[in-house]
Amino acid sequence: MKLSSLRQSSFLPLLLLLATASLTYAVITPAAHAATPAEQLAGYPAQVGAPAGPERGQQFFNTVQGRDWSCGTCHGALPTQAGKHASTGKSIGALAPAFNPERFTDSAKTEKWFRRNCNDVAGRECTATEKADVLSWLMALKRRNRPIAVLH
Repeated sequence: MKLSSLRQSSFLPLLLLLATASLTYAVITPAAHAATPAEQLAGYPAQVGAPAGPERGQQFFNTVQGRDWSCGTCHGALPTQAGKHASTGKSIGALAPAFNPERFTDSAKTEKWFRRNCNDVAGRECTATEKADVLSWLMALKRRNRPIAVLH
């Protein structure tokens, strides 16, 4: 066996491993880091096999769950403006994506905050159905064009 063919054959397993890892990353990454709220929303009903309910989302958001708070305690009953954390007083940007384009653009962050906030509010993780319902309601909140006042 030639030295050059020995070198090539010893790198073959490494090349196959790298190719497999790259393909796996390319397949998993788009779902794991959805770029839009709509892409993230699409994942939750797919998990449970049922459509999201914005009305249920609004009710969940504004109802005190297993703890002393509701989501609206910090985010406001209509989360289209900045809120304030009930314990720390820290300012919280508007939650509805139409009012804060940074919201729900990274699924890892979305899951982190759902996990943390659901634990604070409900004392547990939220279900995929609850996440879908809340996110669908938040996405339904849109900016309205206001009439321009005419001065005489």
